Amino acid sequence: MLLLAATLVGKDSEPRKVRLGDVTSVEGVRDNLLIGYGMVAGLKGTGDSQQTVFSVQTLSNLLQKMGVQFTASAVVVKNVAAVSVTATLPPFARPGTPIDVSVSSIGDAKSLDGGLLLFTTLHGPDGQMWATAQGPLTNGGYTAGGRGTSVQVNHPTTARIPGGGIVERDGAMDLSHLTQLFLLLRDPDFQTATEAAEAIEQELGKGSARAVDSRRIEIRLPAQGPEVVSGLLAKVDSLRVAVHSQAKVIVNERTGTIVMGQEVSLGACSILHGNLSVVITTEFKVSQPLPYSQGQTQVVPQTTVKATESPARRIELREGASVDDLINGLQAIGATPRDIVAIMEAIRAAGALQAELEIL
Repeated sequence: MLLLAATLVGKDSEPRKVRLGDVTSVEGVRDNLLIGYGMVAGLKGTGDSQQTVFSVQTLSNLLQKMGVQFTASAVVVKNVAAVSVTATLPPFARPGTPIDVSVSSIGDAKSLDGGLLLFTTLHGPDGQMWATAQGPLTNGGYTAGGRGTSVQVNHPTTARIPGGGIVERDGAMDLSHLTQLFLLLRDPDFQTATEAAEAIEQELGKGSARAVDSRRIEIRLPAQGPEVVSGLLAKVDSLRVAVHSQAKVIVNERTGTIVMGQEVSLGACSILHGNLSVVITTEFKVSQPLPYSQGQTQVVPQTTVKATESPARRIELREGASVDDLINGLQAIGATPRDIVAIMEAIRAAGALQAELEIL
């Protein structure tokens, strides 16, 4: 399957304008990843087997804290599963803020359908506990069957708990003492950063912003206080600026997807492309000896080699050819994804591709 995607916009068209808040983020205002180890109970015989030693040990330690003593090696339990619990701590989260939780089996459990996550603590990169999680799982999948026949829908060993986590510590950034802010462009570009700084200056006043580099924009605050910063960011985020895209061609040979940006241009070149296929087939035949000849029946392989070379197909591209011209030419010769990858690499090697070629 071949999928060609391109932005077919004329060279003289105006750059698209977007909200500044959609293409930037505030430096220091970010998500943080949390992870924890927990246990899911209430499974219908689809939990970890006895070979998953750590799940039985976890159950033993949990029950010992509740005053129940038993030997872990003497117990066979199939309705519990050891899981890893992950979540994302959003910026400005306060204690009591609910967050979504993802649960994944780390043992040999067959399904987490119908399970309940027991109380689990979630830790951040600093090793500190930032949230707790507990609740029933929703996974939208199941597995069923027996005696060699089974049916599986979606992925039953991962699940989510919407709002199943609770933030326990205050990790919000303090805006009251800031004298300057930095905006970070998601796609670095010097022209976009410069024009964004100019737009901010027009809104806030001369000297209020400057482009530090291709990604970073400095904003000087006229006064301190969280309400000042919040109001200023609301104004800045609503500004519309032109986004200048980098000329880039993305090729994913595994899926046959090729994406070309609007700014991609081609130099004058002539492309000749043909396919050479070599097919080797081996056929086994039985050699039967004549009667009373004292011979033996043997299997004799017969190998056939066939090489086929298709005529070269030609594409002519003029100087400054657009993405549309290239796509039409590739479709006209019936190029496959592998052909297109080879053609794009050859065009770049010839110096006729004025864009960055990235192969995934």
